[in-house]
Amino acid sequence: MTTTKNWFITGVSTGFGKELADYCLSQGDNVAATFRKQEQADEFTKKAGANGRGFVVEVTDEAQVKQGIADAIQHFGHLDVVVNNAGYGSLGSIEEIDAAEVQRQFEVNVFGPLHVLRAVLPHLRERKSGHILNITSIGGLKTFPGVGVYNASKFALEAIGESLSQQVKPLGIYVTNIEPSGFRTEWAGSSATYVDTSIEDYRATVGENLKGIQSYSGKQPGDPQRAAKIMFEVVRQENPPLHLPLGKAAVKGARDKFTSLVQELETVADLGDSADFPAGE
Repeated sequence: MTTTKNWFITGVSTGFGKELADYCLSQGDNVAATFRKQEQADEFTKKAGANGRGFVVEVTDEAQVKQGIADAIQHFGHLDVVVNNAGYGSLGSIEEIDAAEVQRQFEVNVFGPLHVLRAVLPHLRERKSGHILNITSIGGLKTFPGVGVYNASKFALEAIGESLSQQVKPLGIYVTNIEPSGFRTEWAGSSATYVDTSIEDYRATVGENLKGIQSYSGKQPGDPQRAAKIMFEVVRQENPPLHLPLGKAAVKGARDKFTSLVQELETVADLGDSADFPAGE
């Protein structure tokens, strides 16, 4: 028998957040969904009925995050699954994205999830149960030209999830980093910011890759509805994974990254080992 779960999902207006919230509701689970606009939250509450409620939460505002978590717990009694989904892609060469935009990228993609985690962990620890899903990216494992700032934010979220898993697994709390490749969401479109490649030296690397990303938008092979179903099922597994690449390109990218890393390690292992004091000294 399937037990009903209470979800808290950030960034439900579009993309994975919307599809996941809709799927959970369709399966009888309860969903606390966050939005940046009151009218969006009200529309969700009306559509979801007794099983869902929308909350206005800007993830970069720690006070709003704390209040949203508290309100969701008060409304549903407790939370079982927390999904750090809100985020966006800042695309352009590392040299050409200005400091303010880098700061914003980390405020949304890193500090936002940290606000959520700090707000919800006391509740999950008290219950000695729960499951946290961090929507990272294959870009949290593997880098690409023109995606360096976004990569950095997702690498950071990957590390937070890995370390957190070691902290909370003994308490009965699970963490899964969800690592999608290209899916038909708004990530490469309205949910991304682009800095034009004006430096000639980067036209063949950054410039061409960004053109490819933009032309790919709407044609990606990943199906967000299938991804939502997988995430719904993962939190019901007895031993859920810490890492879950979604999409064939993500699986291949992760495999290629770590295969090449091991191969490179073997070429420098002796050099690396030699940096220690000799045994006995």
